[in-house]
Amino acid sequence: MTKLNQISDNTGSSKTRMRVGRGIGSGKGKTAGRGVKGQKARTGVAIKGFEGGQMPLHRRLPKRGFWNPFSIDYNEVNLGRIQQAVDSGKFAPGEPITIAALVAAGVCSKPRDGVKLLGNGELSAKLTFEVAAASKSAVAAIEKAGGSVKLLAASAEAAQG
Repeated sequence: MTKLNQISDNTGSSKTRMRVGRGIGSGKGKTAGRGVKGQKARTGVAIKGFEGGQMPLHRRLPKRGFWNPFSIDYNEVNLGRIQQAVDSGKFAPGEPITIAALVAAGVCSKPRDGVKLLGNGELSAKLTFEVAAASKSAVAAIEKAGGSVKLLAASAEAAQG
């Protein structure tokens, strides 16, 4: 039975760092493994993409893609994940489930642009949701369980525009 004060790394699992510039006998003395003279033997070298004056590769290649500044980034939450949170008692009974409630319960990490409900998983609890978007299968499953879905107007307008 090993004790906490007897635990140590396996032998050979970590190497001690090489001390450079400490005499010829160390094997890394004099130039400290930097070769001789020149720009790269000095400190402060920053020539990562430099190709001797030739246009660097990262500037020769064309730009690709497009970032839409008006895109909407929803938290996508499956019904099965919400049922897990209900089973573990993370939602107050009778309260509508909003983005604030989902963040407080730890289902979502941050609010983003709202929540979109997806229909994966089983939902047995009768819940009311106030969310930005929901898939048809999610709405059907919620209404089958006796709950209701209210889509928030501000987010719906942003999705249209």
